[in-house]
Amino acid sequence: MFLQKELCLDIATYFLDNKSTVRKTAQYFNISKSSVHNYLHKKLPLINSLLFAQVQQILDTNSAEKHLRGGQATKNKYQKINKL
Repeated sequence: MFLQKELCLDIATYFLDNKSTVRKTAQYFNISKSSVHNYLHKKLPLINSLLFAQVQQILDTNSAEKHLRGGQATKNKYQKINKL
């Protein structure tokens, strides 16, 4: 249990320090996106509610911006294809 608590805090700290996304955080820790989501949404509020509030702000921002990132990724993809 202690290792899970430490991992949860490590994930939350990395997420905050880098203003990361769930996907990038999962890649960094070599775990699945659903594991990151579970640590940040289910376990973190029980461990540290103040840290959870900060993480939640970034998650909300990421959620609000995800359609913009997806559109930019698609634009970049087709620009790259057209250059070939």
